[in-house]
Amino acid sequence: MRRLPASKVAIAWLCGCGACHAATGSGAELVSQDTPVSGPLSTIVVTATRVPEPADRVPAAISVVSGSELRARGASDMATALSLVPGVEAPAGGDAGPSSAVPSFWGLHEFDAFLLVVDGVPWGGAFNPAITTLDFTDTQRVEVLKGAAPVLYGATSFVGVVNVMHYPAGEAADEADVAFGTYGSLRGSASLALPGLAGYRQSLAIDGQNLGFADGREHVANGRALYRGALDVGSGTWRVDADANVVRDTPASPVIRSGTSLTTLTPINANFNPADARIDEDKYHLAVGYSQPTAWGAWDTQASYATSTVTDIRAFLHPDLSGTADTQNQRRYIGDGYLDSHLTNTPHRELTVVVGADALYGHGAQTTLNGNSAYTVPLNGSVLPPPTWALPVNEIGTLDDKRLFTGQYAQLDWQPDARWDVLAGVRLNEAYEHKDSSDLILSPPPLASEDTSKTITRLTETIGTSYRIWAAGKDETVVYADYRDAFKPAAIDFGPDYTPDLLRPEEAQSYEMGLKGSADDARVSYQAELFRLNFTNLVVATASGALANAAGERLAGIEAEVRYRIAPDLALAASAARHDATYANYLFFDGTSNVEVAGRELPLSPHVLAAAGILYTPQHGITATAVARYAGRRYLDEEDTAPVGGYVTEDATLGYSFGATSVSFEGTNLSNQRPPVTASEFGSQSFYLLPARMIWLHAGYSWR
Repeated sequence: MRRLPASKVAIAWLCGCGACHAATGSGAELVSQDTPVSGPLSTIVVTATRVPEPADRVPAAISVVSGSELRARGASDMATALSLVPGVEAPAGGDAGPSSAVPSFWGLHEFDAFLLVVDGVPWGGAFNPAITTLDFTDTQRVEVLKGAAPVLYGATSFVGVVNVMHYPAGEAADEADVAFGTYGSLRGSASLALPGLAGYRQSLAIDGQNLGFADGREHVANGRALYRGALDVGSGTWRVDADANVVRDTPASPVIRSGTSLTTLTPINANFNPADARIDEDKYHLAVGYSQPTAWGAWDTQASYATSTVTDIRAFLHPDLSGTADTQNQRRYIGDGYLDSHLTNTPHRELTVVVGADALYGHGAQTTLNGNSAYTVPLNGSVLPPPTWALPVNEIGTLDDKRLFTGQYAQLDWQPDARWDVLAGVRLNEAYEHKDSSDLILSPPPLASEDTSKTITRLTETIGTSYRIWAAGKDETVVYADYRDAFKPAAIDFGPDYTPDLLRPEEAQSYEMGLKGSADDARVSYQAELFRLNFTNLVVATASGALANAAGERLAGIEAEVRYRIAPDLALAASAARHDATYANYLFFDGTSNVEVAGRELPLSPHVLAAAGILYTPQHGITATAVARYAGRRYLDEEDTAPVGGYVTEDATLGYSFGATSVSFEGTNLSNQRPPVTASEFGSQSFYLLPARMIWLHAGYSWR
């Protein structure tokens, strides 16, 4: 166990005191202890504290996207939902299939570096974020916290938390819609509050979609249902959530980098997967919660369990562009459980203490049938590859991994007056993992197997402070700073390769300072932050293809957002970020020799990200939204020899609402940009492209 150095504890206090001194010296009037402020920053958030608290109080960068805005912009995936959040990218697709995405925070573009929370439950458990079963139907709001959450959620996140909250039981968006799109696409959804039964509140949300793509073989067909119920019993409340998700994806093929650019030998929409390629998943989830006021404070407990069965069949071309492909046929089971119980006590008006314990359990079992060099096809994509059942299998792999992350935590929120807020917490983590894996190569048949376990006990902590340096009516300016120390056991990618070792956990320490505020009678709200994160024990591939803790990264930059509410139904929004994401150390094997790439930029990490949008959303008549995003120049390789230029995408909606009925056209990537946006972890030097332009005709009906 480690103690938090006093020098780090002092950082947040010094920043706050420095801001206070600067404000006084400039003649700004300090807010009095009882000055009320009500504006955009009074939006209640829960991600950083578990306790509902105005966003201006929280010493961290938090962006909130309302459910009404998501519906106005036709946002049904992470890419569109987070398109106005500063510094965040979430392009659809990747190794997990077209229903998935690979979000990027603070310049780090990795699938497992952030935490996804849905209705209070880590979605994906102790393994990877379960984006393929993420559902934005009936969403009340989305909160995006930059950086880790090392106290309340423990060993699960480094660079960001996305918290998706649906309407509670007995409430709903109360609407139904259907949409027809390009490539023969169809989607529909409905959400409604069901009739109550003797005080029992309930609601239901369902949706489904059948999506086509520019690649004629790429396809998505999925359906989801969420039932929520709640019942007051005495002074307490019982809650139940039940989810069912069915995902049927036919994956795209990534494009191979040849030298300093993507190859032109393969058509942009060519698909080299076997004829029976698919990523199918059936997921079922049940959560039960109970809240009860006690003499010691509010006691809240939540337990959940989810099971997923996955069939994953696909292939990847060799990077030599010979047309030869390796196939994989995987059967996977994932079970994840979550239990949290905490007590929230307010011993004094200015102090709130949260004390609790939680456990996160994961069990993943997989069998892989590989066909190495299974077939060779023309690079023009004119030949449909054979199905895997007609091909020889020359490698059989098994994996059985059990994980248990437990923690005991305490976090205090001290507000000595209306100006100050100090948030500090510590957590004792216990992480246990047992991994049993094997690899059998046929003809000749050498068998490799390993059974290994590891236990880690470690403290994580956070401390931060915010200070309101000025307030007048609904307007204010708040400065804040925080420090966070986090760690995360190495992820399991469930790939086709034999990876028997249990690696050391990846570790990160982050420093953040910024300001938030509102102006013009709260019609303008703004937020900006400076950050730095030091990342060690990064898991990378070695020259032999095995994984090892062999690198470090340094993320630094500035992010900002502003929103101007011109009228109740008209708003302008803009965000911008400047990232400097580099390797601190990494002896990278480039195919022929080891090259030290310390100081080089991380692949697919642009220096500049920017977005601007206009939202015109009256209750009746014409409605319109438009969002433009810019991603700057970046590199496709670790040695920074393969640059890719910047690009701009545009999303827009145009509709008409009359009474309870609405009709609209919706479009994403209207300029039809197809740059590389995500690297494959399974196909060497392979990249997935931004999905092509989609146009939808949407009709909806609301009875709210």
